[in-house]
Amino acid sequence: MEVDLTGAASQLATRLASRRETLWLMGAAVGLTALGADGVRPQNDPRAPAAATPRARPVIHPPPPPKPTPKPRPAAWTPAKVAALETPVRELSQLSPAPPPKSIALTIDDGPNPTWTPRMLDLLAEEEVLATFFIIGEQVKEYPKLTRRIADAGHQICNHTETHPISIAGLPAKRVRKEIVDAHDRIADVTGVVPQYFRSPGGAWSKTVLELTAEHNMLPIDWAIDPRDWARPGVGRIRRSLLEGKEGDIVLCHDGGGDRSQTIKALGGAIPKLKKRGLTFVAL
Repeated sequence: MEVDLTGAASQLATRLASRRETLWLMGAAVGLTALGADGVRPQNDPRAPAAATPRARPVIHPPPPPKPTPKPRPAAWTPAKVAALETPVRELSQLSPAPPPKSIALTIDDGPNPTWTPRMLDLLAEEEVLATFFIIGEQVKEYPKLTRRIADAGHQICNHTETHPISIAGLPAKRVRKEIVDAHDRIADVTGVVPQYFRSPGGAWSKTVLELTAEHNMLPIDWAIDPRDWARPGVGRIRRSLLEGKEGDIVLCHDGGGDRSQTIKALGGAIPKLKKRGLTFVAL
């Protein structure tokens, strides 16, 4: 009996190949199952590999730029420090060095005021006039941005006390000092301008007020023309009073302390006429 060795060997090889294929398929199935399980494994599964924690970068805050040291703002006509020949100063001729001929000074008191100061600044800008603002410390504290707008427009910034006490001439020296010093420091800090001039509320001067003004290197400034605009006597009356201004006069007006619509309207009519006379407005 003959044995077909060739056929037997072929059948054996076929069975072995089939077995290897089956084992390979089973292994692949197990691998896919494990891979699927890893894909749905919850994040808090202790078997899950720990995620790498990114290293936090340190937050670097650059230091704020240094605040500029407050400095005096020179008068419009000279870089030199102005001195007073007489005190309190009521006319420009009492200053040394004096401003050029045909000069007149417009001074504005009692601001800044959120309603009237912007309108005053707009008018002065339109007329290309620089003025001298005597401002109140409490108002500066309340409206610092508006205060800086006055300074940034190039107007002179001056001290008009912290709280505007009309009775300042009769106050104790300690209280007068506080009124002057508190306003002085606040104005300098907010605007960067060290006040060089002081006006006493209501023009009330005393030996104490004058001495403390000088102690803080300020000149006491009064006025020659007072239209009493603070009393709101009417646009026409204010304008007529302003038009009495002449060379060398210091003119008093207000942008605070009440409704100043009459003042602004009167100035709008008077300033062009004064300029037509050849007068030039200067800031102290």
